[in-house]
Amino acid sequence: MPTDATGRVLVFAAGIAGAAGVALSAAAAHLGGAFTGTAASFLLAHAPALLAAGLAGASRALRAGALVLLLGLVLFSGDLLARDFLGSRLFAFAAPAGGTLLIAGWVAIAVSAFAGPQRRS
Repeated sequence: MPTDATGRVLVFAAGIAGAAGVALSAAAAHLGGAFTGTAASFLLAHAPALLAAGLAGASRALRAGALVLLLGLVLFSGDLLARDFLGSRLFAFAAPAGGTLLIAGWVAIAVSAFAGPQRRS
């Protein structure tokens, strides 16, 4: 189990994203909704990455990328779900902003492979 706050947040978020992804997959299968299935897929695809970053005792660079990924996931999936369940967007350009953050988070995770070693206090 992670001992730092960022690790705990990422593991918690991974669990919530995974659970929400499964529940929303079922909702999409039974209730339909143009965007619910897409949101469920994104949640399920990103939950393992958040879990790995939270458990790995990873570098600050990787954790920062994972936090950007989390923010993008909330905005992107949240906007899609708001469209289906509330009939409106979270705010203008929420999904594109979230998608951009998802891309940036993955790029940051990739770049973190070349970051210097993390110093321990």
